[in-house]
Amino acid sequence: MNFEKRLHALQQASEELLTRPNRKEPLGNGIYDRYIYPVLTAAHTPVCWRYDLRESSNPLLMERFGINGVFNAGAIKYRDKYIMVARVEGIDRKSFFAVAESDNGIDNFRFWDYPVQLPETAEPDTNVYDMRLVQHEDGWIYGLFCTERRDPAASPGDQSAAVAQCGIVRTRDLLRWERLPDLKTPSPQQRNVVLHPEFVQGKYAFYTRPQDGFISTGNGSGIGFGLADNIENAVIHEEMVINPKVYHTVYEGKNGLGPAPIKTPIGWLHLAHGVRNTAAGLRYVLYMFVTDLKDITKVIHKPTGYFMAPQGEERVGDVSNVLFSNGWIADDNGNVFIYYASSDTRMHVATSTIARLVDYAVNTPEDGLRSAASVKTINSIIENNVQL
Repeated sequence: MNFEKRLHALQQASEELLTRPNRKEPLGNGIYDRYIYPVLTAAHTPVCWRYDLRESSNPLLMERFGINGVFNAGAIKYRDKYIMVARVEGIDRKSFFAVAESDNGIDNFRFWDYPVQLPETAEPDTNVYDMRLVQHEDGWIYGLFCTERRDPAASPGDQSAAVAQCGIVRTRDLLRWERLPDLKTPSPQQRNVVLHPEFVQGKYAFYTRPQDGFISTGNGSGIGFGLADNIENAVIHEEMVINPKVYHTVYEGKNGLGPAPIKTPIGWLHLAHGVRNTAAGLRYVLYMFVTDLKDITKVIHKPTGYFMAPQGEERVGDVSNVLFSNGWIADDNGNVFIYYASSDTRMHVATSTIARLVDYAVNTPEDGLRSAASVKTINSIIENNVQL
């Protein structure tokens, strides 16, 4: 195939993928609707990112910069567009952020022309990933992400030891990003930090996930909470765990918040990920809980088990058997778009409504923490149905 024919074939395949209509999976569980096709994949990245399109310097039209996956995207509604700031991972294992937009939130996502040019601090990031976006009441759009650097205490022979912290940027237009100092907390390392969209006691409120090491969460950790006096040099002096890990649950191993919570009439609706270990390795699922409107550290509803787990081809990828979400959008009409990644490889969407999610959160039984309690719950449902 000559240069022109190959270029035309690449561009045609890209356009067919980008314009493919998405559709709901049939029936579903009544809580949300999954969609059949992923909304972002490595193949959704622009051809001009991956290929040098000059025949003089690339006569065989070889791929020059490979993309391994597109996943773990933050999300926001901006100028009537559904926006994802996705984690794009190259085949060099380095991740970066890129903005993709859609008119309807379920298909036809296209990346903006250039990846995000993320400013660095005096201590450069080795890797950045998993940005949470929030429109704060102070007027700024904030992006909180994990910044990874090699552990300076590691021995020369250990090239995997790292330190994870929370990086912070802010923007008005998703084009120009201002880098702020990394969040400081009492914990040695941080992941999955989320900024609450409103001031609490006149301060910036953060949901954290304290951990002792880069991988190990340590003793007693879970979803934490802390306040900082300002955002320009955010420091949390006291960190408390508001939603701990619990034995023999879907969040017994790790427990971290996803996107910023959604405010509803009955409380703040949270989407989180839980991790447990299995004979086949770690299993990541999504679950939900609700915190009080006045005391956002108080969990008032927590449905049993997982809200969503990997199914079918979602279970296969770079890190298999994983669902992860750090972005959702609640429209003014009550519709909710849940953007989730599967197996550190691709992005998907599921849709629901505030009313449906509140019904699920309030009326689904809580975890009884014992097998006998599970049977009791099922029997109660059966007995109510028998009366029909």
